[in-house]
Amino acid sequence: MLFQQVRIGRYGVPFVIYKLRTIPVGATQPTAWGRFLRSTKLDELPQLVNLLKGDMALVGPRPDVPGYADLLQGEDRILLSLKPGITGLASLKYRNEEALLSQHDAPLLYNDTVIWPDKVRINVWYARHRTFWMDLKILFYTFFPFSFDVDLYISNYKDS
Repeated sequence: MLFQQVRIGRYGVPFVIYKLRTIPVGATQPTAWGRFLRSTKLDELPQLVNLLKGDMALVGPRPDVPGYADLLQGEDRILLSLKPGITGLASLKYRNEEALLSQHDAPLLYNDTVIWPDKVRINVWYARHRTFWMDLKILFYTFFPFSFDVDLYISNYKDS
C-alpha cells in the first residue's frame, strides 16, 4: 500500500512524497513487515517516482514536513535552494533515528531541539561543499551500511 505525504521541496514548494505504508491505517506502531521495510529503507523505494517527476534528487537534504522549513533562518535557508534527496549526510548520521527517538520520554521535543538542528547544520555544510564524489560516497554508505562517522567526515573534509 502506498503512503503519500506533503513535504517541502526546492524553493519551499510543497510536493507529495511517496513511500510504502509501514503503519496500518488507525494504528500507531508499524507491523513486523513495516519494521523490516523501515530498517532496510525499502519503504523509501516509491520515492523513485519523485525522482522521475523531478521533485527530488538521489542525494540531498531529506524533505521536511510543512512547518519545519518555515523555521529556517538566515544562511540556513540555503537548504531551500536544493532539491531534497532520497538520501544524504544527515540521513546517514540518523540512520537509526526511530530507535534514538524511542529512548526519550519526549521524542518530539528531542527531535526539535537536538536532531533537527543537527540535521540543518549537516545539510547546510553539505549545501556548501557538495561534489559529485561526495554524492557517490553518500550513495555507497546508503546502500552498504558500514560504519560512517558523518561528523568526522565533515571535520576532516578538505575542499579541493
